Amino acid sequence: MSVQGAHVERVLSTVASASAAARSRLAASWQRSYHKHGLDPARGRPAPAPDHDRLRERREEMGALLAIAGGRLDDLHAMVGHCGCGILLTDAEGLVIDSRSSAADSGIFGSWGLAPGHDWSEAAQGTNGIGTCLAERRAVTIHRDQHYMSRNTAMSCIDAPVFGPEGGLVAALDVSSARADQTEGFNRLIEAMVTRVARQIESDLFRAAFPRHRIVLGRGDEPAGAALLAVDADGLVAGATREARRQHGLAVEGALRPMPLVDLMGQDSGPAGLDQAERAEVICALARAGGNVSEAARALGLGRATMYRRMKRLGIEEHRPV
Repeated sequence: MSVQGAHVERVLSTVASASAAARSRLAASWQRSYHKHGLDPARGRPAPAPDHDRLRERREEMGALLAIAGGRLDDLHAMVGHCGCGILLTDAEGLVIDSRSSAADSGIFGSWGLAPGHDWSEAAQGTNGIGTCLAERRAVTIHRDQHYMSRNTAMSCIDAPVFGPEGGLVAALDVSSARADQTEGFNRLIEAMVTRVARQIESDLFRAAFPRHRIVLGRGDEPAGAALLAVDADGLVAGATREARRQHGLAVEGALRPMPLVDLMGQDSGPAGLDQAERAEVICALARAGGNVSEAARALGLGRATMYRRMKRLGIEEHRPV
């Protein structure tokens, strides 16, 4: 039996097992590829032609991300490109929208579909670094015969997800290699690099989304990390990255209801000065009360009329925060 035939037999044996998915994330992905997406692991046809129309549309929609991520892709390729690795950036559906590879490697990457315009979702390619990373929303390495399709077993793919300023999945960052001598140990080193660069892209996207806000690091995070909070001039948290949301128990994704930074961090980071401090206190009370003036007044030990007079003096509108 050929090597590819043995691979197909192993995949089919795994997808037929009732317990394999519970024991292995890889087996669970193989089963999704077979049962959910209806893919044949023995399919040997070459990669389809790139979808130029879809690529053009997605590149226009993701122009801001591409502009921000471009330098990071260049840096990552400078670190690993000499090892026969190519760098890919995809959208959240697995379409490759940007890439970096050396002139010597671009031909083989192109023949395998590791180039802009190609779809590497699990639905299109079965278990692979890009598609499985996006499906499971975590960093993954799919090394050679861990791929579902027999025609993809000569490559290694190392991926990390990229989450946007509101916590939603926006991209996958991939390093792929066709080197036969690439070891799993080397893959682990690359995975650490890919994950770090993905976090840097997240941080860059977040800072760009909140240019007028003070950016505060989450608990115990490092300056290059992605646990970031955006804080306005009144000390209210207006945004948080995916990692910061996880750390502080906030909604995983979507717009945040403004909340006092002091409530999250356990320390007073508000502005100095008596009037500014009083203004920050009132705004924090309103934020905790969801904008309900009567409830905020009670929390501050004030009458409703007194609360309105104080808000007027401090220049606080009744609808803020919402």
